[in-house]
Amino acid sequence: MNNAGGFKSKRYRREFMSDESYTVAGRNMPEISIAAGATLSVWGIIAYFLSTSGSPTALIPMIFGAPIAILGLLSIRMPEKRKTFMHISAMFGLLCALGGGGMLSGIDSDTETLKIASFAILFLVGAIYTYFCVQSFRWARKQREAAEA
Repeated sequence: MNNAGGFKSKRYRREFMSDESYTVAGRNMPEISIAAGATLSVWGIIAYFLSTSGSPTALIPMIFGAPIAILGLLSIRMPEKRKTFMHISAMFGLLCALGGGGMLSGIDSDTETLKIASFAILFLVGAIYTYFCVQSFRWARKQREAAEA
């Protein structure tokens, strides 16, 4: 890696990162936020309708996913507030990972498969999204430090 946090090879830098923003597979963080939030929201709605009890707790992934997606949209619409929106969104991602992981540790043999799947999706999407957020924040800091030097 070079001092700015990017790849040494120009081929990889063009494909995965630009000098303007941190990207993953060609997508910037607001786009990743929308995708992660939409994934959680859609799963929450599906789980609610598949649930035999019809419990509103099946919507928990949607309750955390919707703000992530909305904050991603807001950061596209209002780029001057992107840093604030992405930090709040990262907090929701961390809550997803912690909540899903915590609930996964409390499952037993009587736990419904749908409930286990919801916790797993909440944990995985939240953990991966939080990882990307942290990497994005680190990348931005390195870019800022390189510009100051």
